[in-house]
Order: sequence, then C-alpha cells, then structure tokens
Amino acid sequence: MGRLSDVLRPMNFEETEEQNMIRNMVRDFAEEVLLPTTLARDQEQRPPLDEWAKFCETSLQGIAIGEEYGGSPVDDITEAIIVEELARVDPSFSVMYCVHVGLCSKTISIHGSEEQKSKYLTRLAENEIGAYSLSEAGSGTDAAAMSCKAKLSEDGRHYILNGEKMWVTNGSSADIYVLFAKDVDHPEYGVKKHGGTTAFIVEKGFEGFSVGKKEDKLGIRSSDTCSLLLKDCMVPVENVLREPGEGFPIAMNALDNSRIGIAAQALGISQGAYESALNYSYERQTFGKPISYHQSVGNILADMATQIEASRMMVYKAAWAKQKHYEEGGARHTKEASMAKLFAGDTAMWVSERAVQVLGGYGYTTDFPVERFFRDAKITQIYEGTQEVQRIVINRAIKP
Repeated sequence: MGRLSDVLRPMNFEETEEQNMIRNMVRDFAEEVLLPTTLARDQEQRPPLDEWAKFCETSLQGIAIGEEYGGSPVDDITEAIIVEELARVDPSFSVMYCVHVGLCSKTISIHGSEEQKSKYLTRLAENEIGAYSLSEAGSGTDAAAMSCKAKLSEDGRHYILNGEKMWVTNGSSADIYVLFAKDVDHPEYGVKKHGGTTAFIVEKGFEGFSVGKKEDKLGIRSSDTCSLLLKDCMVPVENVLREPGEGFPIAMNALDNSRIGIAAQALGISQGAYESALNYSYERQTFGKPISYHQSVGNILADMATQIEASRMMVYKAAWAKQKHYEEGGARHTKEASMAKLFAGDTAMWVSERAVQVLGGYGYTTDFPVERFFRDAKITQIYEGTQEVQRIVINRAIKP
C-alpha cells in the first residue's frame, strides 16, 4: 500500500498561489467597485458599463483569449473562481462577464479562423463587450427549431440575415455577437431539424442590425437582456465560424462551457446570501442570545454551509473536466457541466430563500441584499438550459 501522500496527491484541494491572488483581487474589486452601485443599478435596470471599464483594468476580461491576441489566459478553475467572487456581490455583473468570456470569446477562440481571431479577440481582450445569440421566441430549449434565416447575397460576399433573436444577455451593451441562423441554401436545410444552422460573428454596426425590446426582469436587473432585430442584416462571408451548416455543434459545445459559468454564478449567489444570513444571525438577538444559537436557525445555517461546499466541489470538478477535455483530449465535460449547473442552481434558490427567512422582515426589504439574491437566484434554474433539460442531459450520459 502506498503512502497516504501519494494516494492524495491527485486530489489536492488547495488553491494555487495564483488562484488565491486572483480570488482576493476580484473580491476587492467586487466589494470596492461593484457593491456601492449594485442596489441603484438593480433598481434602475442600468448595465454596469462604468464598472466594466474599471474591471478591464485587471485584464481578466481576456482570460479565454491567447496571449498572442492580447489575452491573459488562466486555468478553468480560476475562471470559475472569478465568476463566483463577482456573483457573491453582484450576480448581474457576473453573468455579463460569463457571456463575454465563456460564450463569445471562448467560442471564437475555439472555432475561429486565424483572421477572425486576430480581428475580434484582440478587441474582446481590450474593453469591447461580447454577447451570444442562440434563442428565439419559439426556440429556447428546442434550439434546433430556430427560424432566423441566412441567405447568400447574389455577389457571394455577404450573408443576408433576417429574423428576431431573444433573451440576449449584454444585448444592448455588446459590440460583438456570436449569432446563429439557418443557411437556407445549405443542402441539409429542411432535411434535418438543425440543418443549415450556421454560426456568425456579427458586429453591432452592421447594416440591418438593431437592438429591440429590453426585457423587464424579476432578477439580474442590471444585466441588459434584449431582443435583436435582423432586417436584411449584411454579414461578410468571412464572418462565418468554421463552415456553413456547422453551427449547431458549435452552439452545443458553447453551452457545455457556459453551464459551468452559470453554476459558478449560482455558487457565488449562495455564498453571498449565506454570508448575509450568517452575519445577521450573530448580530440579531432574541431571548437574550444571538439567533444563530437557536437550534432552528443554526440548523439552517449548517445546511446552507454544507450545500454550498458540495456545490463548490461540483463546480470546480466540472471546470477541471473542461480543461482536461480541451488541453489533454479528455472526455467531453457535458455530464459534469449539467450536474454542476443543476445542483448549484437548486442550491442557490434554496439558500437564498432560507436567507430571507433567517432575516425575517428585514430580509424582505432592500436594506439587506438577500432579497436581491433571492430574485437573482431563480434565473440560474432557467438559462443555459432549464433544470429539466439538465436532468435529460445527465440521464443520457449515465449508463450501467
């Protein structure tokens, strides 16, 4: 039998020095820059554009981008830590970051040509904002049912896009979008349900592109969620990612990556709500002692701490599996991503609801952040695939 140190070496749960440094840096940013404006931005539904500009001074907006394009790449667990720390204070900012990094920058990094990377990743590594547009009114969960169409122009220089996209995070704030539409001239269009699906890089300034309705949401209200209107939108043929008709696997791969980001967001929401409840429970006294000493409250706090720690392990393992897949050719991380998103999302909803209960009447007011965490948590059970979809994905992945 080997030494215990040999057995445990692959299971080192300690953060690296760099991970710890980045965690502290992001925590300081969140508490010093985001926190003072979080409540007002939530109430006004104002995107954190000034805060984004300050965040870009850290260079962490470029973590999914290679150094040759001006990026500052980090490992995938570090990416999860960044999202977690942002969401611990401001879930709206964290999802803005998730989409920029995990859905836009990462997708172009993986699937883009050298010309596309040179043109767009350099801009995303600076301060321009990225977005991702897959969903439509009739094709959310059923993404293959999208109706947005693309047709090659007569001169063969542009694709002409028509349709309306929905639920686009960073919709009005973004400069660069990864957007999906069906190429009606593709041989598989109309033959397969997802036939002809093509991924495009679209710029806000393209002819025929405009931002539509901004959604009035329950939570993450400082994140702008909009529809996009495509009316004879002219997209250069060189802005197709990979080849026409190859967009659907690009979209599904992107969701595998971004689900880990949403799981990390849910983890941060849980942590923020838990800390608020824990601190309050030691300050608030009833019957001559802090309410944390009452067994009913203490049990809630104990369950919160346990569920959060379990979520953290699942999120970090999914991030580790993602990195193994891309860097070492390991198995695809679909199952781990869905498990992390499912568990962390449900935990965020439960923890934030219990946090409101621990604070009682104060928890129902904007004097404390738990009501906002409660509202923000719900979306983690919906976007990037509902919890029901995650269970379908997991069920398909588990075999005797």
